[in-house]
Amino acid sequence: MSTAISIRLPDNLASQLDNIAKETERSRSFIIQKALESYMEDFVDLQIALDRLHDKGDKIISAKEMRKSLGI
Repeated sequence: MSTAISIRLPDNLASQLDNIAKETERSRSFIIQKALESYMEDFVDLQIALDRLHDKGDKIISAKEMRKSLGI
C-alpha cells in the first residue's frame, strides 16, 4: 500500500530532481522515496549517537582500547 503526498519544491530543486530522474531512468517519486529513506536512516543513526553521547552510564573507551579489542 502507498500514500500519495503532495509537496512544493523550489524551481531549482525540482529541476535537479527532474535531471536525476531522467539520468537514472527512474520516476521522480522513486528518487524522492529513496532520498527520504536515506535521510530517515541517517536521522535514526544521529539520534542513537546523540542518545549514547548524553548517556552518562555509557562507557567511553579510547582509540587504543578499541584497537586492542579488535586485535589490531
